[in-house]
Amino acid sequence: MVASAFTAPHVTEFLQVDVTATMEAVARLRAMEEFAGVKVSPLLLVAKALLVAVRRRPMVNSTWDEAAQEIVVKHYVNLGIAAATPRGLLVPNVKDAHALSLPELAAALTSLAETARAGRTQPADMAGGTITITNVGVFGVDAGTPILNPGESAILALGQVRDLPWVVDGQIVPRKVCTLALSFDHRVVDGELGSLFLRDIGAMLQDPLRMLAWG
Repeated sequence: MVASAFTAPHVTEFLQVDVTATMEAVARLRAMEEFAGVKVSPLLLVAKALLVAVRRRPMVNSTWDEAAQEIVVKHYVNLGIAAATPRGLLVPNVKDAHALSLPELAAALTSLAETARAGRTQPADMAGGTITITNVGVFGVDAGTPILNPGESAILALGQVRDLPWVVDGQIVPRKVCTLALSFDHRVVDGELGSLFLRDIGAMLQDPLRMLAWG
């Protein structure tokens, strides 16, 4: 992480999003038999939104090859999930997350979290990640400036979901609001691409149907 912080030129952007529709979708998914026995949380739909956004903006899912001075685009997504464990911070990843259905992704995230909490995460589980999500919201935090996982070019931080006043159709109403923070390697991802990627994720969390339209 130290090498990543001092070799990759980090840029972090923030986006505040009305996630009311996402929270409603999470509640509906929990009631479906396809998700019985697995944890369904906002993280699941954030992960799905990120995977769809990667399909739309594949350059974000890349790495910088220092020796060759080249950008290497990955055509698969090994989705890292930062986890606080008794052993410290670990970032296991879901292999080929792009190929999973939503129930399969939910099961993979549940298994990953349970394995990490039990202290059974293996080195192979943490190798080969291509892009990462860190959920700082579980600690009651709104946002942060996450450091890139070594070898990756983007990391998304998910803040806590809070009730805040929001303008809807010209009226101030209470809504479920969350802050997203995206850090990226400016050698690979420029400001335009990073902004479009973050905007896409925000748009899908504001209206989850966009995941179907864009996915």
